[in-house]
Amino acid sequence: MQGLVIRNTGSFYQVKTSDGEIVNCRIKGKFRIQGIKSTNPVAVGDYVTFSVTPEGEGLISEIAERKNYVVRRPANLSKQRHIIAANVDQALLIVTVNYPETSTTFIDRFLATCEAYRVPAKIIINKKDLYSEEELEYMRNLMFLYEQIGYQCFAVSALTGEGVEDIRSLLSGSVSLLSGNSGVGKSSLINAVCPDFKAKTGEISEIHNKGMHTTTFSEMFELDEGTYLIDTPGIKGFGTIDFEKEEVGHFFPEIFRVSKDCRFGNCTHVHEPGCAVIKAVEESYISQSRYNSYLSVMEDCDAGKYR
Repeated sequence: MQGLVIRNTGSFYQVKTSDGEIVNCRIKGKFRIQGIKSTNPVAVGDYVTFSVTPEGEGLISEIAERKNYVVRRPANLSKQRHIIAANVDQALLIVTVNYPETSTTFIDRFLATCEAYRVPAKIIINKKDLYSEEELEYMRNLMFLYEQIGYQCFAVSALTGEGVEDIRSLLSGSVSLLSGNSGVGKSSLINAVCPDFKAKTGEISEIHNKGMHTTTFSEMFELDEGTYLIDTPGIKGFGTIDFEKEEVGHFFPEIFRVSKDCRFGNCTHVHEPGCAVIKAVEESYISQSRYNSYLSVMEDCDAGKYR
């Protein structure tokens, strides 16, 4: 039998068949040793082949080839990758200017990973209703920065409903991954977009201004026929993995565009003379924050460390 993985609950997976049946599955024993180098061999969004035991339990024996996936380094410093979701049409990164603040480093690492694994990414800035005039100005500058690079941006409020209709239209007819720091309001936004799904919402820790995890495992919801939304656990850091130093610049579109004018073909854009990227940063054609994020990913490649 074939089906689509719609929920990951650790060692068990819920698989939806073409006729709408939901089967609780686990991975068949020998499947674990087939050279899979991720903490979760099966991810939400995977199409799988499985058999059903006399007791009614499904055993996954094969994963269909993925068109793409979003991956990060697990927070336990493991060298294995953790696949957030597979076979997605777009990744929507939910960020907040405050309550809590999403760092540009986090945004840039997520976007670079999407570039590396061929996943179109868009940025949604939530909680617009809470921001001061100064924070709204920063939000507009942030949107301008990323739109200039080529990323579509939206400013919304899950609480008041402002911009929610735009997000609903954005989701229509696609498989969309929602991700972001803990506490940015992913669950509240899902509830606003589709009230039928009463996703759990959490409180913000006032002491640390950090979100508390409310989603434990990735889960796919079918909003309408052909429209799927993948909700993921809130994450506090985004560690890049499997990047080669000479490739990192390819995953920052504005750096890649400028790099063709570097004096040396193998320029790392760190210290070389005649580097067009460094010149562009000095002249503010490339933002300092984006360049700093680029350098931090390059450091990961050197030390294999997690940020």
